[in-house]
Amino acid sequence: MIYQKSPSAKGQMSPADQKDREHLFRSEMRNVLLKTLDRNERSGVTTKVPKKSGDFQKLPGMHYHFKPEIFIQLQGETRFSYPAEETLLKEEELLIIPPGIPHKEVIYPKNGDFRNLVVGFYSNTLSLHFAFEAAPQKPDIEFIQFFDTPNLDLYVGLANHLVEVYHSTSRTREAIIKGISGTLLASFLDLVETGTNSLNSDIGKVFQAKWIVREQIANPDLNVKMIANCLQCSADYLSHLFHNETGEKLIHYIQRIRIQGAIYALETTSLYVSEISWSSGYTDAAYFARIFKKFTGMSPADYRTNHQKKHQKKEDNPKSVYHDHDDYSHGRPFLKLD
Repeated sequence: MIYQKSPSAKGQMSPADQKDREHLFRSEMRNVLLKTLDRNERSGVTTKVPKKSGDFQKLPGMHYHFKPEIFIQLQGETRFSYPAEETLLKEEELLIIPPGIPHKEVIYPKNGDFRNLVVGFYSNTLSLHFAFEAAPQKPDIEFIQFFDTPNLDLYVGLANHLVEVYHSTSRTREAIIKGISGTLLASFLDLVETGTNSLNSDIGKVFQAKWIVREQIANPDLNVKMIANCLQCSADYLSHLFHNETGEKLIHYIQRIRIQGAIYALETTSLYVSEISWSSGYTDAAYFARIFKKFTGMSPADYRTNHQKKHQKKEDNPKSVYHDHDDYSHGRPFLKLD
């Protein structure tokens, strides 16, 4: 499903015009990814990754996501500000913002033009959108498409691994960055060329409501009424429409997405439960714990403990099976002793 926000769009487009517009933008996405992939294979794409700082903190003028975000600069430049540093993204460069890193963007058009391609990951869905200058030095979405991606965790894992390697001193650092960048770019290209962008039951305002939930997840004022105001409709109408199209109440959806984000923070950070509660949009930690237990069957603290135990648990099966014995070790070098 498509969401377009363009300064030149006036009124409703006909289905034929909408289809033509989709085709043009999708072709442009394909060309951008193809050229970037080719450039990466030939000489490598300049990739930038900020250092982790201020993880999952709510800071004035900044926002963060629970999954990484990828930017490809096409025209002009973008200055990204984080709690401890800044990054200037130039044309033909790629940026990966790690999950939980607060950031804000200021854009600088070149010869009056600005454009970048942004990749997002969310709820089994991969999004690709073009950004343009909607207001002086401020970007907004011009065209966006979403792709059903059952193996989304694979892409997220690759992006997170690139983030880890980027700031390492490994001898193979450059090769790993180039390899992972190529894999991600090729995967995005494959989705654009062959994937479907039809999301089950995600139409019109329902899709836009889900997008707002993603962008405002840490906002304690996020609720059905706020979303309805953004979409210029009544809360009752939006709730009814959302439930009819998804089978889930919008208020339940907001809670579920917040808890999914909290689960990610519990599994990947050492933040206090109270900090995770605040970052997930709950100002009352006790209420957050009750909602969390309703969804998971255990308290946030118990969930983290249980996850850590599973992570540390050794496999039941051996690593290698021989004709006369099973080997549970990771492997040992063969040493010939005189």
